[in-house]
Amino acid sequence: MYINAPADNIAVYPEWPRPSRDIVQSLAAYPPALIGDVRKRMDMMSADIRCLTPGTRLAGTVLPIQTWEGDNLAIHRGLDEAKPGDVLVISGNGVTNRSVFGGILAEICLHKGVRGVIIDGAVRDVEEMNDMGIAVFARAVVPAGPSKNGPGYVGKPIACGNVVCNPGDVVIGDQDGIVVIPQSELTETLQALPGQENLERQIRSRITESAP
Repeated sequence: MYINAPADNIAVYPEWPRPSRDIVQSLAAYPPALIGDVRKRMDMMSADIRCLTPGTRLAGTVLPIQTWEGDNLAIHRGLDEAKPGDVLVISGNGVTNRSVFGGILAEICLHKGVRGVIIDGAVRDVEEMNDMGIAVFARAVVPAGPSKNGPGYVGKPIACGNVVCNPGDVVIGDQDGIVVIPQSELTETLQALPGQENLERQIRSRITESAP
């Protein structure tokens, strides 16, 4: 960790398989709304989890982190486990009176190759993070900083934005919001997307042809 704090009370679960970058990149070519359509409108996070860095998109594999309310020690510890292409998906239990993520953690993310951050909780330093170009989704913004005491855990399934997120799942996000794709369903989801895209293209074509 980049901070000097004991982290013995942060449980780190065993390493998990991550999907190939090729399949993540292929899914990232589609917007979350279209992905949600082929997934029967399931596995999309609550509208309360919104993009705070306009113009950014997010696509990567879930690195789940559970924090204690108003505490970010588990996030610091979790970044030790991060690999390029990961997205930090953090449950702060929806608490918004203290930020658990800000500019310093965002800089560590960029150094580690983390693609973005999703937090069911609050962040700060939004202008700084926007200048960095990192995609940040969260429930709220507040200047009050966190404690660093724990407990917490890394690599265990969590709930974020009312969706269960498992390690190695894929998340895709844009200005509309976030969709989560279970790792076991990546291939079938990807195979269904061209058909849905073509269906929408046909509808738009009929609209154009019927214009007066």
